[in-house]
Amino acid sequence: MAAAAGLKLRRICASGELIEGGSGLRFTVTWRGREEAAFAVRFRGRVHAYLNRCGHVPVELDWQHGEFFDSSGLYLICATHGALYAPDSGRCLGGRCNGKGLEAVPVAEDDGWIVLIEEGGQGVG
Repeated sequence: MAAAAGLKLRRICASGELIEGGSGLRFTVTWRGREEAAFAVRFRGRVHAYLNRCGHVPVELDWQHGEFFDSSGLYLICATHGALYAPDSGRCLGGRCNGKGLEAVPVAEDDGWIVLIEEGGQGVG
């Protein structure tokens, strides 16, 4: 994948490190001028990434370091509030997220790597 003009690709991990419905990968991103915690997971064969904060209150989601899925492996869950999110869209599915979803971080898979798509050295957003 060639980066479009003004976009940079930053490797965050090898593609094989993210297992379907398994542990996620935590990383940081410059988002709207600030360093923010983010994470990536694999769901239904695709990689999805979000800022690591609940839609209800800005607390990190993972219940243990890098653990974002509920016990079924079908939903992302906030360890603090129990809010459930769709792994493929970040959409709020229930609980205390009050309809507010997760904020997506642009990622892609490129030549065996999961890459963050950055604009001018910062996460797009």
